[in-house]
Amino acid sequence: MSKPSLIRQQIWGRLHDVARPDTRFHLNFAEVIPDFEGSEAATDRVAALPAYRDSRFAFVTPDNCLVDLRRRMIAAGKPFVMSTYGIYRGFLLVEPGMVPEGAELYAAWLDGMEHFARPVSLAEIAARGRFDFMVTGASAVSIDGVRFGKGHGFFDLEWGMFTDLGLADETTPVVAVVHDCQVVGEPLTPSATDILVDLIATPTRLIEVGRRAHRPRGIRWDLLDPEQLAATPPLRELQRMQGLA
Repeated sequence: MSKPSLIRQQIWGRLHDVARPDTRFHLNFAEVIPDFEGSEAATDRVAALPAYRDSRFAFVTPDNCLVDLRRRMIAAGKPFVMSTYGIYRGFLLVEPGMVPEGAELYAAWLDGMEHFARPVSLAEIAARGRFDFMVTGASAVSIDGVRFGKGHGFFDLEWGMFTDLGLADETTPVVAVVHDCQVVGEPLTPSATDILVDLIATPTRLIEVGRRAHRPRGIRWDLLDPEQLAATPPLRELQRMQGLA
């Protein structure tokens, strides 16, 4: 078993005690990054960051632990893009005026996002310009900022697409929201595709990560198989935009 897989298994064992079950996947952490006890306190730490307060356009992953963050952003009128589950239906955009007052919490759930938000192409996202801020959940994150997802590589793909289009880069603030039990206390060596985060928000603390390596850039087309390309419409769109298809 690889070290990332071993870390995931160890963290998932601890996560069972604090995770809030998902309506579809229950506690199957290989399929969902769950919400957890205290996620609202972790969100408080994110909302206090200058990068959050000043953001005009952000990217937020569809992870369950970010429901309260998405709710607050909708209520505050902060535009953001969210990927659909597995990126199978691309990306959704939420802007002020899309969600009626009182419906912010429902809109922040995945089903609510599908109802109130609108599909947005990579070209439309690129036309709006850079992301000021990016927030993601994680299966685990090391104390020095190496993030592990569920093992499917969705955030790596999103990051690759966005960096190819100049929407994110080394300077883009990236925050991981996790429970304290998901923080790995030892430094880890990032792989060529690992996204390093700048900040880790937990229910009890905010960890500022000192960057010690470069983030990856662009899509590694040589690592993608035809089935993954077929299942991910934005990747095919990016190929067309880059003249590869």
